[in-house]
Amino acid sequence: MALTKAKKDEVVSEVAALLASSKMTIVAAYPGTTVKAMQALRKQARSNGTQLRVVKNRLVIKAIQQNDALKGTDISSLNGQLMYAFNSEDEVAPAQVLAGFMKTNPTLEFVGAISAEGTFLSKDEVKALATLPSKAQLIAQVVAMLQSPLNDVTNALSGNLHALLDGIEAKAAA
Repeated sequence: MALTKAKKDEVVSEVAALLASSKMTIVAAYPGTTVKAMQALRKQARSNGTQLRVVKNRLVIKAIQQNDALKGTDISSLNGQLMYAFNSEDEVAPAQVLAGFMKTNPTLEFVGAISAEGTFLSKDEVKALATLPSKAQLIAQVVAMLQSPLNDVTNALSGNLHALLDGIEAKAAA
């Protein structure tokens, strides 16, 4: 069923808003992916704040051209049946969701990504991005590194304190 001009304008404005708020938009080709698999992917994506949209490339290109930050984006790779994954909180999350899904459904394939600054990333760069730890994991790693010297000092002092108390107890008993 063909979309009316008003409906197309509504879709373009919705995609433009998603592009403007998204830190990273992952583009993936999905030919051969079943409806049931796409529903499972959408459910997984929602759990980490990623929104998936299947939109005609022509409408996405119009939405990109409406955004001042994205006007210079290379759009030559936007061909074929494409799905767009948007996330306004985490740059890595959409790539990770799609990469995890690709392990069990090889019909899905990265095409590239559009950063918030308007840079188009290649599919190899997106694959590398998908292997990065999430924002929460990175924060936890930094906190653990900062806390490590403090724990070492505390453990060293408590170990020597126990030895000192054992020594004093042994002296008092003698």
